[in-house]
Amino acid sequence: MKNNIISSKIMLLLLLLPLITSCHGSYHDYTDALTKSILFFEGQRSGYLPQDQRMNWRGHSGLGDGWTVNVDLTGGYYDAGDNVKFNFPMAFTTTLLAWSVIEFGENMPPSELRNALVAIRWSTDYLLKTVSQPNRIFVQVGDPVLDHNCWERPEDMDTARTVYTVDAPNPASDVAGETAAAFAAASMAFRSSDPGYAETLLRTSTRVFDFADRNRGAYSDNSNIRDGVCPYYCDFDGYQDELLWGAAWLRRATQGDNYLSYIQENRQILGADDNTNEFGWDNKHAGLSVLVSKEVLDGSMYSLQSYKTSADSFMCTLIPESSSSHIEYSPGGLIYKPGGSNLQHATTITFLLLVYANYLEKSSQILNCGTLSVGPSMLRKIGKRQVDYILGDNPKGMSYMVGYSNYYPQKIHHRGSSVPSIKDHPQVIACKEGSTYFNSSQPNPNVLVGAIVGGPGEDDAYDDSRDEFRKSEPTTYINAPFVGALAYFSANPNIN
Repeated sequence: MKNNIISSKIMLLLLLLPLITSCHGSYHDYTDALTKSILFFEGQRSGYLPQDQRMNWRGHSGLGDGWTVNVDLTGGYYDAGDNVKFNFPMAFTTTLLAWSVIEFGENMPPSELRNALVAIRWSTDYLLKTVSQPNRIFVQVGDPVLDHNCWERPEDMDTARTVYTVDAPNPASDVAGETAAAFAAASMAFRSSDPGYAETLLRTSTRVFDFADRNRGAYSDNSNIRDGVCPYYCDFDGYQDELLWGAAWLRRATQGDNYLSYIQENRQILGADDNTNEFGWDNKHAGLSVLVSKEVLDGSMYSLQSYKTSADSFMCTLIPESSSSHIEYSPGGLIYKPGGSNLQHATTITFLLLVYANYLEKSSQILNCGTLSVGPSMLRKIGKRQVDYILGDNPKGMSYMVGYSNYYPQKIHHRGSSVPSIKDHPQVIACKEGSTYFNSSQPNPNVLVGAIVGGPGEDDAYDDSRDEFRKSEPTTYINAPFVGALAYFSANPNIN
């Protein structure tokens, strides 16, 4: 009898083995990836690092930021592999981190929700400093030309920490509008855990949005700062989308009729329907459409129908079977858009797919893409394909998240990661002395865990090289939307 039972168990195991093997082949630990995607932000910190700093190869940096203008501008994040604080992408990063918590915070383990809020606050504390003076916004710290001529740790940097400032009535609608959005979104993220801080953020958001709306124009059009912000984070796509974006977030956070009127009445004036197939630090159109469409899908605000129409149209472009599909995919299945740092598109679009899927599901609606009916599950499958590609299901079998899996980029374009840690090498490594490490064929000595690099090109090719900065440089705004996507799949790993 005992032998029969053993034989039955062996037979069952043999029957299940192909299934187990196939599942294991595409298995990902989304919770582990989520933990690492949030940890990455600790490696990008500027300022005085706290005692609970986990990325312990980093040290204090930028402690004199703002002294030239008699303002404390310490803190915030370095946006990528250099040592400049660019507020435009930093504010967008903050908005997307906060949106990740708003939509998917309930999917996060409690410890990671806390870590995500800490990551948001590291930025909002800094951004509050940048708008602390009336009719003025500090938009950047650090001379990027001088900074990019050096390869040195942030702890050693000796280049000019120039402060770039916009005073009314000069325009800064883009940076101020995005900063207002960041504060409004973050106020919602902190509402239950720290209502006092949430109120400060919301109050500041209304003031900063007013500054953005009254002083219309692109910040990079100001001649006194243009050479410092361009071509790095110039406003290439216009400032109008940030005004609608900021107002939309204030409407979401306050439910105020004044902001509802703003996004209704200014939709055409500010070009809400223009170029809706983009979403990133410079172009908010697709994200704006998805954000506002929630009110329509909830069944209460049909005056905003045009935003939902734009959101539907955007979603349909992502579906290969749809007649309106025109998003490119690489041979391996990665969303591809021309230009550098392609994974910024893959992560933001994935985030929107998952957010919109939730909105559709909660309202029991589907999407009509011509003759094709699309439900939430199809949007999630497309999103999951992007997440899995980034985590290693791609032609190279490489995880594009540093520190996730056993095969990931070793030579990322990142100063702090590639130069020996100040903990191991306390002596100063001067501006040009870091070139030795940039040119080295060795892996970076410090692992920037959780960093998502710019990623492969349209042919799925990736060379692990610091020289190839468009592919090998991580950025905060690649990671931020991925936090939300990973939170969703950590709670729902078995969607196929």
